Amino acid sequence: MYAVISSGGKQYRVKEGQNLKVEKLVADVGSKFDIKEVLLVANGDDIKIGKPFVDGGKVVATVVSHGRGKKIRIIKFRRRKHHMKRMGHRQDYTEIKIEKIA
Repeated sequence: MYAVISSGGKQYRVKEGQNLKVEKLVADVGSKFDIKEVLLVANGDDIKIGKPFVDGGKVVATVVSHGRGKKIRIIKFRRRKHHMKRMGHRQDYTEIKIEKIA
């Protein structure tokens, strides 16, 4: 059994017991929450597709940790113009564990 959920503007295919890193959520570590933006639920050959969300579809998840991703380096360079700009970025994330798909 798997589901396709939407979180932080992205879509993820999840199974029960899977750990997943999503965009930062406002929730305490160890707390459970429901994801109601379920786009698809599949159990073998039984597939339910939402328009845009599945009616009564729910995914229960637990917050495992919060963190920051690897640094991404950005360099902007213009040749012959004496211009070079270096920047970096680290994206915040929340690691969740999928407990149940309903």
